Amino acid sequence: MNLNEVKIDRLIQIAVNAGVEIMKIYDQDFSIENKSDNSPLTAADKASNDIIVKALQFEYPNIPIISEENKLTDYAERRNWDWCWIVDPLDGTKEFIKKNGEFTVNIALSFRGSIVAGVVYVPALEKTYYAIADQGAFLIDKNNITRQLFIRPLAEDGILKVVGSRSHNSIDVDEYVDSLKNKFEQIDFVAAGSSLKFCLIAEGLADVYPRLAPTMEWDTAAGQIVAMEAGANVVRYPEMTLLNYNKENLLNPHFIVLNPSLV
Repeated sequence: MNLNEVKIDRLIQIAVNAGVEIMKIYDQDFSIENKSDNSPLTAADKASNDIIVKALQFEYPNIPIISEENKLTDYAERRNWDWCWIVDPLDGTKEFIKKNGEFTVNIALSFRGSIVAGVVYVPALEKTYYAIADQGAFLIDKNNITRQLFIRPLAEDGILKVVGSRSHNSIDVDEYVDSLKNKFEQIDFVAAGSSLKFCLIAEGLADVYPRLAPTMEWDTAAGQIVAMEAGANVVRYPEMTLLNYNKENLLNPHFIVLNPSLV
């Protein structure tokens, strides 16, 4: 297996197919379950996962899959994986339940702990963000027009734009933002759900995304490479070292997505 064998167009189509099924359920009344960690689960999570897992197993039968909705393989086996998919079939289930459109389908490919390809599909907006290592980040809009993404110059309009979670904020984030107030005349906060926060950085619509609250690897993998290939840094906080994947514990440390000029 090598990265050249990854068919990004096929990964995009898999994500879109899952998104179509999600939207069928989104437009109906649906029931909500609670998982063991008390996070919500809907029929859309299950349907999307089924589509993605079956398609990836068909296209890449030798690459194992880590998905939020699959039983996790024991680390004694996972530690020997060079390649693996990291999937969140419906990132932002709380936003899906609120019907605000801010949810995504995330498919990422990891090689020895680093993300090397990723797709973030936004079903409600029919937008696709994707990236491959060293090949750039791109956005396909609902009119099927593709453009390359680049982060914006830091606070280019004089306003530092901080993006944060719509459903999961923390006191630590407030303290981090307060620490920046002596460097910028104005700081605006932009709320967004799911991996859209990474995409806002990549698209040049925000400067920094501090995530100083719990996330899992499938929440961040696809968004991370989109942001990084657009020019952002995605680092642990406060260590400022790279996030890595397929760890024994799939819980992420605190991290920040930021314009490299923001130190």
